[in-house]
Amino acid sequence: MWSLWWLWMVAALGLGILEMLVPAFLFLGFALGAGLTGLTLLVGGGLALWLAASLPRLLVYFAVLSLLSWLVLRKAVGVRRGQVKVWDRDIND
Repeated sequence: MWSLWWLWMVAALGLGILEMLVPAFLFLGFALGAGLTGLTLLVGGGLALWLAASLPRLLVYFAVLSLLSWLVLRKAVGVRRGQVKVWDRDIND
């Protein structure tokens, strides 16, 4: 069941919708990882056959793709200037 490409695409869609509902830049990397995993299984080839043989391999592949996607997005989007507020003085002063 885990080696079905459309299941990963549905998971990517669900995570993408969840990112829209909870805009915390948290689920987008997971959505891209699931989408890329589904795309790998759809295209096929030697890597897809090797991944589909074992659930742990598939989950590690998904985790690595999710982490790489998140890192690339973090580098591309980054932290906006002024996003973090630094307090200089206490409110009670």
